[in-house]
Amino acid sequence: MRLVMVRHGETTWNAEHRLQGHDNAPLSPRGIRQVESFASFARAMAPDRVVVSDLGRTRQTASLLGYGDAPLDPRLREIDMGNWTGRIKHELEAERPHEYLAWRAGTFTPDSGEAWADFCARIVEGLRDCLKKCNGDTLAIVHGGVIRAACHAFLGLPPSRVVPVTPGTATILSFDTADAPTARLEAYNIAAVAPDFDAPD
Repeated sequence: MRLVMVRHGETTWNAEHRLQGHDNAPLSPRGIRQVESFASFARAMAPDRVVVSDLGRTRQTASLLGYGDAPLDPRLREIDMGNWTGRIKHELEAERPHEYLAWRAGTFTPDSGEAWADFCARIVEGLRDCLKKCNGDTLAIVHGGVIRAACHAFLGLPPSRVVPVTPGTATILSFDTADAPTARLEAYNIAAVAPDFDAPD
């Protein structure tokens, strides 16, 4: 069985390199184009089940892909950024370089934010539950952090070694069973468009 994780299209905050966490920003015009260009790819995969994070940007992406009625799962939300929500990435890197790198490595939590270990635990719980409800392939419309957490949990990749995926792209993991402790990586950051090598977090 396959888990196909699609990152939502670029949002207006992504375009400004603002950290979003649980906050919402609509898809930018570029983000809408990214999703529309991915639609035929998503249909060709013919998933047996579709699940969507309950945040606005993933719901908008799901609607554009033709899955507006898919079930929502709050466990698949992005990591809560706490008081870093809305901060611009480059400013944080300049002001708090060590803390930012530690956050990307999963060893630092912003004030009022969500710890990496807690985030990974809820993502694994949510994704495993989705896999158990499906005998075939699952399409999960999620966030960049969710994909990073899945790569950490199922592939053993440290979060600091996983580059942010481009909005509107897919990452595919293959599992022998829904309970398998690990997965195989079939594809990363794939879409009908060229990847963004400076993709936002």
